[in-house]
Amino acid sequence: MPTGRHPARRALRILGAIGIAGFLSACSSSFGMPRGASEQGRDIFNLWQVFMVAGIVVGAIVYGLIGWSLLRYRRRRSDDDDALGRQFNGHVPIEIVYTAIPIVIVIALFTMSFRTEQRVADLTPDPAVTLHAEAFAWGWRFTYEGSDVRVVSDPSGEQVTGPEIALPRGEVVRVVLTSDDVIHAFWVPDFLFKRDAIPGHVNEFDVTPTDTGTFQGVCAEFCGLNHAYMTFRVTVMEPGAFDRWLDERRGEEVAS
Repeated sequence: MPTGRHPARRALRILGAIGIAGFLSACSSSFGMPRGASEQGRDIFNLWQVFMVAGIVVGAIVYGLIGWSLLRYRRRRSDDDDALGRQFNGHVPIEIVYTAIPIVIVIALFTMSFRTEQRVADLTPDPAVTLHAEAFAWGWRFTYEGSDVRVVSDPSGEQVTGPEIALPRGEVVRVVLTSDDVIHAFWVPDFLFKRDAIPGHVNEFDVTPTDTGTFQGVCAEFCGLNHAYMTFRVTVMEPGAFDRWLDERRGEEVAS
């Protein structure tokens, strides 16, 4: 076949190969999203999966129709060079379908998003641990309610590691968050969860860790000179180990 013939078919093959490769890559990496190391994060991850699947389906339909149109209505050798093809205006059933389907998709995704947000923001009446988190420029002060254990940042800087706190796996932790000066943010990327620390305002939220390990936390709102060094670490351990961790530090103020 001489070079230059059937460019539409070649373009479709290339687009198809790219689409399949992208789809397989996305599937193998959870669509590029971590699964979340907390129950709230898992809810968010599940919602993300629904959005990604919906996007893939819609994209496949759109590109499939484009490819079908390129093949079905391409100019053929036997066509008159001046021919425009059969012309028609309006197709009410098709117009109703391509209007109704996006509306249904938007309503469904909005409803799922609303329900997920309600679950993630819900506060249990009896949390296992209450952790007071105070943000300041540029560090953190964590206090475990009822145990007199306090973890405070050292003066922040390039070689200074942030404070390390502990949380029990599988138990609800209430975080009471505020700021002493400007707006900061409490963000643990692996938890898929972020809340702003606002001066003069208390933000309360629950987090239920599901995976043991140490996870990095950061301030996610630009707050000044040492914003990049305003970090902390969260070590999730089994409840028994957490109780021992608290007992060993009871009545102390632990610096990072």
